[in-house]
Amino acid sequence: MATQVSTAEYLTDQLSGAGDVAVRKMFGEYGVYCDGKMFALICDDRLYLKPTEAGRAFAPDLTEEPPYPNAKPHLLVPEERWDDADWMAEAARRTLGDLPLPKPRKKKAKT
Repeated sequence: MATQVSTAEYLTDQLSGAGDVAVRKMFGEYGVYCDGKMFALICDDRLYLKPTEAGRAFAPDLTEEPPYPNAKPHLLVPEERWDDADWMAEAARRTLGDLPLPKPRKKKAKT
């Protein structure tokens, strides 16, 4: 089951306290970005944070499971947490703080 657009929009709003949050459609689901860093996925109407030490320390109660078959486990944020925008923004900030900056894209060689 694909994620509903309304779910992606709601989660974007709830996470916006962390910075400039945007979603990008990827393979029928969504990647969640903040200031250019991908830090979460929305798959099947479920929010998954990239697993980081800071994220685990902030929310030790979150379980880890893959967002789609053969994916690495991510931290699953239960729907009960979604309405707490302050908690969501802090979880995003802590996760983002542990993630490296995205690698610059290589320019295509002219032929």
